[in-house]
Amino acid sequence: MTIQPLADRVLIEPAPAETKTVGGIIIPDTAKEKPLQGTIVAVGNGTKDEEMVLKAGDTVLYGKYAGTEIEHEGKKYLIMRQSDVVAKLA
Repeated sequence: MTIQPLADRVLIEPAPAETKTVGGIIIPDTAKEKPLQGTIVAVGNGTKDEEMVLKAGDTVLYGKYAGTEIEHEGKKYLIMRQSDVVAKLA
């Protein structure tokens, strides 16, 4: 089974959270900041009013609370509208 977004939605695989140590103390997963960057895995076809400008493989930045988290085959993804993506990294 694969996930195919509809209309103007995109499926994003978030970049892994950075593991940081502070003076030898390892920060637990629950205290880590959510990444705000990810790679687009799949895109919808767009709508008649909004053309799809993003494509699979693009690295993008998105808002902290944007999208809906889903889990598929043990991997976490975000699905959101194209308009929730803030920027595309070149």
